[in-house]
Amino acid sequence: MTPGASDAPALEAVDVTRAYKMEGVSVQALRGVSLRVDEGEFAAILGPSGSGKSTLMHLLGCLDRPTAGTLRVGGRNVAELSDTELAELRNSRVGFVFQSFHLLARTSARENVALPLVYRGMPRAERRRLAVQALTTVGLEHRVGHRPGQLSGGEQQRVAIARALVGDPGVVLADEPTGNLDTRTGHEVMDLLERLNHERGMAIILVTHEPDIAARARRQIHIRDGLIERDTGA
Repeated sequence: MTPGASDAPALEAVDVTRAYKMEGVSVQALRGVSLRVDEGEFAAILGPSGSGKSTLMHLLGCLDRPTAGTLRVGGRNVAELSDTELAELRNSRVGFVFQSFHLLARTSARENVALPLVYRGMPRAERRRLAVQALTTVGLEHRVGHRPGQLSGGEQQRVAIARALVGDPGVVLADEPTGNLDTRTGHEVMDLLERLNHERGMAIILVTHEPDIAARARRQIHIRDGLIERDTGA
């Protein structure tokens, strides 16, 4: 655990399973995963296609619920929350970074970054102030009025990272954050994530299939066939 972190983990899964029905057949995507991520950790989840790593990411981000087992986010058991409460927890505790950026094409960088704050009912002036602050943090204060089509791939991913951190979450989940970037830009994005982890103390969990990217994290969690095969932090 990072020195000074609270006793409650940022995320905790205890014997979590997730099954899906596909053409009438039950498919076990996760088959009993136990995992604790503390405040301030930087971890990478690795695994081949179909291993269950994206399913695990969705559960940790409160985008889905486990079929069985216990999942706690910020100390709260997601099974005890209504859909509205789960959405509120996701908005306040978790920031997301996706491979394909998921930016609104006709909207400025500032308004893209401010979007999570809209759902909190925050006044427009305050949203804009915090969005510019977040863009400044990722080195894009000179691009606040630009739309995604006017930005490079690396700049678009920086906007996505600014959006993830604008609400001051405890955890940032990054799903293949360098997947659509060239090698140099990918490492620049990793430099940024490392800096945010170090300076802000937020836990960062990234999903990747690239060993050199995973090696940048202090902890590597290898998943295969719905189970954790190896965890360097265990």
